[in-house]
Amino acid sequence: MTETSINYQELADNIKCWGEELGFSQLGICDIDLKAHEAALKRWLANNYHGNMDYMERHGMMRARPEELVPGTVRVISVRLDYLPQNAKFARILNDKNKAYISRYALGRDYHKLMRKRLQQLGQKIAQHCEQFNCRPFVDSAPVLERPLAEKAGLGWTGKHTLLINKAAGSWFFLGELFVDIPLPITHNEYSDNALNSIVLDEKVNDCGTCVACIKICPTKAIVEPYVVDARRCISYFTIESPDPIPVELRPLMGNRIYGCDDCQLICPWNKFAKLSVVDDFQARNQLDDVGLLELFSWTEEYFLNTLQGSPIRRIGFQSWQRNIAVALGNAPYSSDITTALEQALNSANELVAEHIHWALAQQQEKQQLTVTNAETTQKNHRLTMRLVRSIEKGLTRDA
Repeated sequence: MTETSINYQELADNIKCWGEELGFSQLGICDIDLKAHEAALKRWLANNYHGNMDYMERHGMMRARPEELVPGTVRVISVRLDYLPQNAKFARILNDKNKAYISRYALGRDYHKLMRKRLQQLGQKIAQHCEQFNCRPFVDSAPVLERPLAEKAGLGWTGKHTLLINKAAGSWFFLGELFVDIPLPITHNEYSDNALNSIVLDEKVNDCGTCVACIKICPTKAIVEPYVVDARRCISYFTIESPDPIPVELRPLMGNRIYGCDDCQLICPWNKFAKLSVVDDFQARNQLDDVGLLELFSWTEEYFLNTLQGSPIRRIGFQSWQRNIAVALGNAPYSSDITTALEQALNSANELVAEHIHWALAQQQEKQQLTVTNAETTQKNHRLTMRLVRSIEKGLTRDA
């Protein structure tokens, strides 16, 4: 089939059908003009909000210039894949300080490979209908501004917590992109139109309205202003992305969150419309949705690597895993079992983990000596989590 004989509208319709067949929850197509997002990206980098994620700065404006990343690109196919597991038990686990809270996207298998394979299959289907066709899939694997692209492709809007929101599906979904070199017709709907209007009017046009629930609920105040997150204060950043010691002032605010944080999504009113995932690989494995901190802390490095094979958690490494759990144990109610486990772990801990174990032991000892008055004061420090738990129980009954 020659380039001139291709019916691109028909091909775009077929691509959407193929996307459904491959299991994607939604698919849209957009152009590659992201110039309007370059200024915000420059400000974010200038403020060092990327923390020690040096690759963000290293790639510079390439994130906003798809044609520089993949020469020849003229369109981006953006896809959504819902991941919310069955029986998420949000409130139950957050409310039990002896249990480990793991961000719900990470309970099952690693989504990167699964989505990339499906995007590659989509590219192969398209190639069968084009004489000359080049594509490249991305799933958090390169400097891509995936949310602005998803907005332009009509998948939703970027909320004040910087995650994409869809009125019919909330925000519990992954995003992926297929860069292509064919001039497919772009998707037009309320989201893509609002994205365009936001650029024209130079102000946000979306369905967040005046709501600031995500900003108020963030335990570490990482959402420094609407649509801007300081990664250095974000629990997801310092429990997953950063290999450094967790800032001392932020440790008590982690609670029992040992891998990521879902608070800003949990409080979002739109997530009452979230769709449960139909992907078996995204359901909880190894009881990670309901497991004690002490049990996880007892794992050896070999057991960690073997048990979490195929899990996104594995990539942070055993030392960061122990670091995170040690902090959560420090935040747990006093227990002689906890102090014993922490003291025993010191025998084999490296310098990074040992620092956090010593901090946790100090927290446990302090709790052991607390008076009733001090105990009540400490409980007030968890008021945000308690408010979140009540909100989940009231608005997300299915997942509480």
